[in-house]
Amino acid sequence: QVPLVESGGGLVQAGGSLRLSCAAPGRTLRNYAMGWFRQAPGKEREFVAAISWSSGNTYYADSVKGRFTISRDNAKNTVYLQMSSLKPEDTAVYYCAARVGPSYLSTLADEYDDWGQGTQVTVSS
Repeated sequence: QVPLVESGGGLVQAGGSLRLSCAAPGRTLRNYAMGWFRQAPGKEREFVAAISWSSGNTYYADSVKGRFTISRDNAKNTVYLQMSSLKPEDTAVYYCAARVGPSYLSTLADEYDDWGQGTQVTVSS
């Protein structure tokens, strides 16, 4: 399959906003759950947010709840992560991931099937 492709990362000051995009061409996304994970240097990959394409149900890590919003655009075959009120501890490489055929949302990286290459988000003080 065509790989997932993330974009939208960059450098932002604390309190600022960024929107990450994940293009998923060639997939029947109604059969997928999509997730965002992040990984800082020396740390394990951490769950951020997930969305069921068919239902629109979402789930967020406690650390980002109320600040981040995951959404999808069927026409563009794209999932987004809108990040607001960014903090230095949000600094990480952010990865888009896809999971085929679930009826629930998983927070476990091992349960996702495909991954993007990652996009760097750096939040300065």
